[in-house]
Amino acid sequence: MLRWSLLGGAVPALLFVAAALGLIWLTGGRRRRWRLRSIVLSVILSALITAALVYYTENIWQPFPDALPAPVIALIGVGVLGLVLLVPRVRHSTWPVRPLAVVISTVVLLAAANGVNIYYGQFPTLGALLGAPVDDELPAGVLPPSDQSTPPAHGDVAQLTIPGSFAARPAMIYLPPVYLVRNSPPLPVLILFAGQPGSPRDWFASGDLADRMDAFAAADHGFAPIVVVPDVLGSALDNPLCMDSRLGKVGTYLDHDVPQWIEHHLRVDGHWAVGGASNGGTCSLQTALRQPKLFPTFLDIAGQDEPTLGTREQTVAATFGGDEAAFRAQNPLDELATHHYPGLAAMLTTSDQDDVYGPQAQRVRQALEAAGVSVQFRVLPGRHGWMSFGPALSQALPWLVTRMGGTR
Repeated sequence: MLRWSLLGGAVPALLFVAAALGLIWLTGGRRRRWRLRSIVLSVILSALITAALVYYTENIWQPFPDALPAPVIALIGVGVLGLVLLVPRVRHSTWPVRPLAVVISTVVLLAAANGVNIYYGQFPTLGALLGAPVDDELPAGVLPPSDQSTPPAHGDVAQLTIPGSFAARPAMIYLPPVYLVRNSPPLPVLILFAGQPGSPRDWFASGDLADRMDAFAAADHGFAPIVVVPDVLGSALDNPLCMDSRLGKVGTYLDHDVPQWIEHHLRVDGHWAVGGASNGGTCSLQTALRQPKLFPTFLDIAGQDEPTLGTREQTVAATFGGDEAAFRAQNPLDELATHHYPGLAAMLTTSDQDDVYGPQAQRVRQALEAAGVSVQFRVLPGRHGWMSFGPALSQALPWLVTRMGGTR
């Protein structure tokens, strides 16, 4: 059951059919004249509630850096409609029908929620939704021994806490097959960031990172970079913007604590790259600009042109108490306008249906090139979500590994 797909196939199809039938059933139970009036009022009320929820989310709570897309808002509206229609159905039904109405309303809500999930590709399976271990994942806190005589078919996945100046959740680490062999050579390291909302596990559960790295390693006798995915959020909905500010010392954590931990606990060769998707792509840009000698190579998949918590004023107020100069000192576009990075190389990837982050990627590209950065720019089919983030990593791996001096 944990491998059931939530993005296609029987489960989402049955869920959507059940939700459609459920909405029809929820509108029944009264005489035709009152039924029509109830439906109209329910739709109007649902639209008002949805608008209020979107306004609250985007202007007051602000858990996400950008506005919600229209399809996502429509799906939220469907979920709200299922709850609103529940009220008159329960009110005008006998007791045996009431619990059934609650179940059907819940199905509508779940179908709408999974529609949002399909839009972003966040949870491809039931196991990903429930946080189940991914394939080849070791018990938490355990690193595998390097005692095999030949590279196995698959690498290992570890979950370990990287302590430091930021209260981070455990990191997820991919160790390629050759790392598990006795007397194996040190390997290059790719530090990768997930998006927001999210966690380090997203790259494995949603982005199929281990399978993608195994496929790359299989073509080179088990050799591939070590991939470390540290936490840069603190919790799923927090967003400290990958910098040192009032929201946390994420910059110090990534620039010093994480590399020092890696050097102390893993066999690495000193060749580093950094990358990420969405909010993580923005973080990779910020990290590379802060530490261009440590991270001369970075991958920015569908990132923003600058870290944001809404408007520029809201972001500056939340991070530096209104100190514009302090924010500008850590803002990528401002840094690129005043500094040159001739030794830095970047790959920027966006999607052809991404009308929000695509134009921002173009602005970042122009700013990077003006600052002397060597830029590779790719546009992949799809929209902003894990359906394109994973393939973008696979396509970037040969370039990343070449930039890191190869894997041997």
